[in-house]
Amino acid sequence: MAEADAIVVIGLGRFGSALAMELMASGSEVLGIDGNEEIVQAHNGLLTHVVRADSTKEDTLRQLSVPDFSSAVVSIGSDIQANILTASLLLKLGIPNIWAKAVSDPHGEILRQIGVRHVIYPEKDMGKRVAHLVRGVMQDYIEIDENFALVKTNPPLEIIGVPLGKSSVRTIHGVTVTAYNRPGQGWSYTTLDTQLEADDVILIAGDVRKVESFSRLR
Repeated sequence: MAEADAIVVIGLGRFGSALAMELMASGSEVLGIDGNEEIVQAHNGLLTHVVRADSTKEDTLRQLSVPDFSSAVVSIGSDIQANILTASLLLKLGIPNIWAKAVSDPHGEILRQIGVRHVIYPEKDMGKRVAHLVRGVMQDYIEIDENFALVKTNPPLEIIGVPLGKSSVRTIHGVTVTAYNRPGQGWSYTTLDTQLEADDVILIAGDVRKVESFSRLR
Protein backbone atom coordinates (compact mmCIF):
# COMPACT_ATOMS: atom_id res chain seq x y z
CA MET A 1 0.00 0.00 0.00
CA ALA A 2 2.82 2.43 0.77
CA GLU A 3 2.99 4.21 -2.58
CA ALA A 4 3.61 7.87 -3.36
CA ASP A 5 -0.05 8.77 -2.84
CA ALA A 6 -0.48 6.63 0.30
CA ILE A 7 -0.74 8.49 3.59
CA VAL A 8 -0.94 7.28 7.18
CA VAL A 9 -3.28 9.20 9.49
CA ILE A 10 -2.72 8.52 13.19
CA GLY A 11 -5.64 9.54 15.38
CA LEU A 12 -9.15 9.37 13.94
CA GLY A 13 -10.99 11.92 16.04
CA ARG A 14 -13.08 14.63 14.39
CA PHE A 15 -10.12 16.31 12.69
CA GLY A 16 -8.27 13.12 11.77
CA SER A 17 -11.42 11.46 10.47
CA ALA A 18 -12.39 14.45 8.31
CA LEU A 19 -8.84 14.65 6.98
CA ALA A 20 -8.67 10.94 6.19
CA MET A 21 -12.03 10.98 4.41
CA GLU A 22 -11.02 14.00 2.34
CA LEU A 23 -7.77 12.30 1.36
CA MET A 24 -9.73 9.23 0.28
CA ALA A 25 -12.10 11.41 -1.76
CA SER A 26 -9.12 12.98 -3.53
CA GLY A 27 -7.81 9.57 -4.59
CA SER A 28 -5.15 8.88 -1.97
CA GLU A 29 -4.81 5.56 -0.19
CA VAL A 30 -5.10 5.99 3.56
CA LEU A 31 -3.96 3.85 6.47
CA GLY A 32 -5.87 4.97 9.56
CA ILE A 33 -4.54 4.15 13.03
CA ASP A 34 -6.36 4.73 16.30
CA GLY A 35 -6.28 3.18 19.76
CA ASN A 36 -10.06 3.13 20.17
CA GLU A 37 -11.77 0.00 18.86
CA GLU A 38 -15.13 1.73 18.36
CA ILE A 39 -13.54 4.44 16.25
CA VAL A 40 -11.66 1.85 14.21
CA GLN A 41 -14.86 -0.11 13.58
CA ALA A 42 -16.66 3.08 12.56
CA HIS A 43 -14.05 3.66 9.84
CA ASN A 44 -13.93 0.07 8.64
CA GLY A 45 -14.65 0.08 4.91
CA LEU A 46 -14.31 3.86 4.67
CA LEU A 47 -10.51 3.96 4.51
CA THR A 48 -8.12 1.78 2.53
CA HIS A 49 -6.96 0.15 5.77
CA VAL A 50 -7.78 0.96 9.38
CA VAL A 51 -6.26 -0.70 12.44
CA ARG A 52 -6.38 -0.43 16.20
CA ALA A 53 -2.84 0.08 17.42
CA ASP A 54 -0.66 1.97 19.89
CA SER A 55 1.25 4.49 17.80
CA THR A 56 3.71 5.16 20.62
CA LYS A 57 5.30 1.73 20.09
CA GLU A 58 8.06 1.65 17.48
CA ASP A 59 7.68 -2.08 16.85
CA THR A 60 3.98 -1.60 16.15
CA LEU A 61 4.64 1.10 13.58
CA ARG A 62 7.23 -1.10 11.89
CA GLN A 63 4.83 -4.05 11.78
CA LEU A 64 2.29 -1.81 10.04
CA SER A 65 4.94 -0.80 7.44
CA VAL A 66 4.63 2.84 8.49
CA PRO A 67 8.32 3.49 7.61
CA ASP A 68 7.43 2.80 3.96
CA PHE A 69 5.08 5.79 3.81
CA SER A 70 6.33 9.11 2.48
CA SER A 71 3.67 11.14 4.33
CA ALA A 72 2.13 10.87 7.78
CA VAL A 73 -0.29 12.97 9.81
CA VAL A 74 -0.35 12.88 13.60
CA SER A 75 -3.85 14.06 14.44
CA ILE A 76 -3.95 12.87 18.06
CA GLY A 77 -5.39 15.73 20.10
CA SER A 78 -6.58 14.29 23.40
CA ASP A 79 -3.19 12.97 24.56
CA ILE A 80 -0.35 15.45 24.04
CA GLN A 81 2.28 12.98 25.28
CA ALA A 82 1.15 10.37 22.75
CA ASN A 83 1.08 13.03 20.05
CA ILE A 84 4.67 14.10 20.69
CA LEU A 85 6.01 10.55 21.12
CA THR A 86 4.31 9.40 17.92
CA ALA A 87 5.74 12.34 15.99
CA SER A 88 9.18 11.59 17.43
CA LEU A 89 8.96 7.96 16.32
CA LEU A 90 7.91 8.97 12.80
CA LEU A 91 10.96 11.21 12.62
CA LYS A 92 13.14 8.35 13.85
CA LEU A 93 11.65 6.07 11.19
CA GLY A 94 12.70 8.56 8.53
CA ILE A 95 9.32 9.55 7.11
CA PRO A 96 10.09 12.64 5.02
CA ASN A 97 6.76 14.46 5.18
CA ILE A 98 5.24 14.68 8.66
CA TRP A 99 2.30 16.84 9.69
CA ALA A 100 1.34 17.05 13.35
CA LYS A 101 -1.65 18.62 15.08
CA ALA A 102 -0.94 20.95 18.00
CA VAL A 103 -3.53 22.03 20.55
CA SER A 104 -1.57 25.02 21.86
CA ASP A 105 1.41 27.22 21.02
CA PRO A 106 3.71 25.50 23.59
CA HIS A 107 2.70 22.11 22.17
CA GLY A 108 3.48 23.31 18.67
CA GLU A 109 6.84 24.67 19.79
CA ILE A 110 7.82 21.28 21.22
CA LEU A 111 6.86 19.59 17.95
CA ARG A 112 9.06 22.02 16.04
CA GLN A 113 11.94 21.52 18.46
CA ILE A 114 11.96 17.77 17.87
CA GLY A 115 12.03 18.35 14.11
CA VAL A 116 8.44 18.38 12.84
CA ARG A 117 8.34 20.84 9.93
CA HIS A 118 4.58 21.01 9.45
CA VAL A 119 2.68 21.92 12.64
CA ILE A 120 -1.03 22.60 12.28
CA TYR A 121 -3.51 24.23 14.65
CA PRO A 122 -6.99 23.24 13.38
CA GLU A 123 -9.04 24.93 16.12
CA LYS A 124 -6.90 28.06 16.25
CA ASP A 125 -6.78 28.45 12.46
CA MET A 126 -10.54 27.95 12.12
CA GLY A 127 -11.16 30.49 14.86
CA LYS A 128 -9.02 33.08 13.05
CA ARG A 129 -10.73 32.34 9.74
CA VAL A 130 -14.23 32.73 11.18
CA ALA A 131 -13.20 35.94 12.97
CA HIS A 132 -12.17 37.49 9.64
CA LEU A 133 -15.42 36.37 8.01
CA VAL A 134 -17.48 37.83 10.85
CA ARG A 135 -15.71 41.20 10.68
CA GLY A 136 -16.17 41.65 6.93
CA VAL A 137 -18.60 40.74 4.19
CA MET A 138 -16.35 38.09 2.70
CA GLN A 139 -17.72 34.81 1.41
CA ASP A 140 -14.49 32.98 2.24
CA TYR A 141 -11.08 33.76 3.68
CA ILE A 142 -7.80 31.86 3.45
CA GLU A 143 -4.69 33.14 5.22
CA ILE A 144 -1.67 32.09 3.16
CA ASP A 145 0.85 33.55 5.58
CA GLU A 146 0.79 35.83 8.60
CA ASN A 147 0.27 38.96 6.52
CA PHE A 148 -1.12 37.65 3.22
CA ALA A 149 -4.57 36.32 2.43
CA LEU A 150 -6.93 35.28 -0.35
CA VAL A 151 -10.52 36.49 -0.07
CA LYS A 152 -13.66 35.58 -1.95
CA THR A 153 -16.11 38.48 -2.15
CA ASN A 154 -18.21 40.64 -4.49
CA PRO A 155 -16.75 43.54 -6.48
CA PRO A 156 -17.37 47.05 -5.12
CA LEU A 157 -19.28 49.55 -7.24
CA GLU A 158 -16.17 51.58 -8.10
CA ILE A 159 -14.64 48.82 -10.25
CA ILE A 160 -17.79 47.44 -11.91
CA GLY A 161 -17.77 47.99 -15.67
CA VAL A 162 -14.24 49.42 -15.60
CA PRO A 163 -11.35 47.50 -17.21
CA LEU A 164 -9.18 46.34 -14.31
CA GLY A 165 -6.13 47.85 -15.96
CA LYS A 166 -7.74 51.29 -15.62
CA SER A 167 -9.27 50.80 -12.17
CA SER A 168 -5.98 51.23 -10.25
CA VAL A 169 -7.13 48.66 -7.70
CA ARG A 170 -3.60 47.72 -6.74
CA THR A 171 -2.40 51.32 -6.53
CA ILE A 172 -5.37 52.63 -4.54
CA HIS A 173 -6.28 49.63 -2.38
CA GLY A 174 -3.10 47.52 -2.39
CA VAL A 175 -4.85 44.32 -3.50
CA THR A 176 -4.92 42.25 -6.68
CA VAL A 177 -8.07 40.84 -8.27
CA THR A 178 -6.80 37.45 -9.46
CA ALA A 179 -9.94 35.69 -10.71
CA TYR A 180 -13.69 36.06 -11.06
CA ASN A 181 -16.73 33.82 -11.25
CA ARG A 182 -19.59 34.95 -13.48
CA PRO A 183 -22.94 33.20 -12.94
CA GLY A 184 -23.28 30.35 -15.42
CA GLN A 185 -19.72 30.71 -16.71
CA GLY A 186 -17.49 29.51 -13.87
CA TRP A 187 -14.12 30.84 -12.76
CA SER A 188 -11.74 32.73 -15.08
CA TYR A 189 -8.44 34.50 -14.54
CA THR A 190 -8.59 38.27 -14.75
CA THR A 191 -6.71 40.34 -17.33
CA LEU A 192 -6.13 44.08 -17.65
CA ASP A 193 -9.17 44.19 -19.95
CA THR A 194 -11.53 42.31 -17.61
CA GLN A 195 -14.68 44.27 -16.78
CA LEU A 196 -16.48 42.96 -13.71
CA GLU A 197 -20.24 42.83 -13.27
CA ALA A 198 -22.30 43.31 -10.11
CA ASP A 199 -23.23 39.63 -9.84
CA ASP A 200 -19.64 38.41 -10.19
CA VAL A 201 -17.74 36.82 -7.33
CA ILE A 202 -14.08 37.80 -7.21
CA LEU A 203 -10.94 36.39 -5.63
CA ILE A 204 -8.59 39.04 -4.27
CA ALA A 205 -5.10 38.66 -2.83
CA GLY A 206 -3.03 40.94 -0.64
CA ASP A 207 -2.17 42.13 2.84
CA VAL A 208 -4.66 40.85 5.42
CA ARG A 209 -5.88 44.29 6.49
CA LYS A 210 -6.09 45.58 2.94
CA VAL A 211 -8.14 42.66 1.61
CA GLU A 212 -10.48 43.03 4.59
CA SER A 213 -10.91 46.75 3.92
CA PHE A 214 -11.47 46.17 0.22
CA SER A 215 -14.10 43.50 0.92
CA ARG A 216 -16.13 46.08 2.90
CA LEU A 217 -16.36 48.52 -0.02
CA ARG A 218 -19.78 48.77 -1.62
